[in-house]
Amino acid sequence: MPKLKTSKSAKKRIRFSGTGKIKYFRAGRRHLLGGKRSKRKRLLGKAGYVSKADESAIRLLLPYGA
Repeated sequence: MPKLKTSKSAKKRIRFSGTGKIKYFRAGRRHLLGGKRSKRKRLLGKAGYVSKADESAIRLLLPYGA
């Protein structure tokens, strides 16, 4: 059976935590920040975690981890 290819785009955007959760960084924190409130900018700076429903799809994109 051939090796599975890693999705390069997913590899750049997703990390695995020590406990195995899938972590990503939120969109909307790069530019055009003047119209956003401080609280929103602060919350966008925090990492998000992929929901259980989407985890299996992400693991197919990254068969060998990130």
